[in-house]
Amino acid sequence: MKILIHSLATAVFTLLPPISAQLSGSVGPTTSRTSKRSKVCNVLDYGGVASKTSDIGPPIASAFAACKNGGTVYIPPGDYGMSTWAALSGGKSWALQLDGIIYRVGTGGGHMISVSSTSDFEFYSSTSKGAMQGYGYTFHAGTLPPSSSPPSSSLPFPKSNFQPAGNYGPRLIRLTKVTDFSIHDLALVDAGAFHLIMDTCSDGEVYNMIIRGGNEGGLDGIDIWGSNIHVHDVEVTNRDECVTVKSPASNMLIENIYCNWSGGCAMGSLGSDTAISNIHYRNIYTQNSNQMYMLKSRGGSGSVKNCTFESFLGHSNAYTLDLNADWSSQKVATGYGVLYQDITFRDWRGTCSNGVQRGPVQVLCPDKVPCTGIVVEGFSVWTESGSSVVWKCQNAYGSGACLKAGSGSGYAVVTSTINTAPSGYASDPKMPNDLTAGFALTSSIPIPPIPTTFFPGATPASKLLGG
Repeated sequence: MKILIHSLATAVFTLLPPISAQLSGSVGPTTSRTSKRSKVCNVLDYGGVASKTSDIGPPIASAFAACKNGGTVYIPPGDYGMSTWAALSGGKSWALQLDGIIYRVGTGGGHMISVSSTSDFEFYSSTSKGAMQGYGYTFHAGTLPPSSSPPSSSLPFPKSNFQPAGNYGPRLIRLTKVTDFSIHDLALVDAGAFHLIMDTCSDGEVYNMIIRGGNEGGLDGIDIWGSNIHVHDVEVTNRDECVTVKSPASNMLIENIYCNWSGGCAMGSLGSDTAISNIHYRNIYTQNSNQMYMLKSRGGSGSVKNCTFESFLGHSNAYTLDLNADWSSQKVATGYGVLYQDITFRDWRGTCSNGVQRGPVQVLCPDKVPCTGIVVEGFSVWTESGSSVVWKCQNAYGSGACLKAGSGSGYAVVTSTINTAPSGYASDPKMPNDLTAGFALTSSIPIPPIPTTFFPGATPASKLLGG
């Protein structure tokens, strides 16, 4: 099914014409949901029970075995426990229709649902109310619930299910070597670790989703590597990656993303033999996050080329534009550094938390592999604390901000201090559902409805299936 890429028209951002951006072809399943429903394998016919204390894992596996070539594995409305993870490999032209809610009951690691080595695949909720509840807080809290919490009889698992402090539980969904796919109209909540991973996938589309995790690192929203993937109209809350591209990756369009109290979007961490090209992020709204966007490496080799980051709007973020080739949170990788080349940052607006302590522009490139062709234009970000902002550049060549023109063998850190606020920044719009705090690690995160807006003034490309 062909994608629809819409244009954005607001009073704040430049009108963007309809484009295919960096995608190299069509994305999504090659056959319709209707055709896949010519054969339906309902998990209730394979031993499934609609109960939070049941184990829906084996019935999903059995239904998949019967419907993996041209059918639909159907999980009807209702609550389902899951203690045996479902590893679904092979088949083609099939769908997983989750209209119920899956609640994690088991305590193992791994991935609750993994799909691999398949094509023409769709994972969706026809009601837009399907969800996975990972109960990650039982791993992250590290203690039993306080006495004021519900008794164990009201939980889908005994209090002994709570794990020692510092543990991480299972990830929710992983796709590996999947082509011509889509994931949409789902809520992913409180993963033990990552929420959605796409590993070496291609020709896919992810949209109309909400992800909510605890206020802690290591709970990534969406991590992607592969080629020709479109991610749009997604909201993420956590304290780590919002929507992040990893290596190797090429030809991806990521737009209309709402990082609502998150770590923020990123690229990396990048190490040896990095191979990333033709990545386009646009219409990214970020509030109360670690960064609006970060490209991160430390040592390593290979390259990041021909990428565009445009129409970013943010408020109350620690970092803003942060290209950091000496990221202290990463171990040093083998090599002289990743080459960053022909990268454009265009039309960024909003505010950062403290423009001197953490300046809104940092372009810090490797000593032995200077960045070239870097462009920063239309950059209007001011500070919420103090009366100036600092831009910082190192070994970076191009135009705009504190970049040096041309090319060369590198240079030490240079800074530019801006003492005048850009005009109109105070009127930059905010989203009506901005959170004022992250979700605690000691109690369950409620399953939210999927929103119908993800960036100020932008209409989602597809309506929710559930209306």
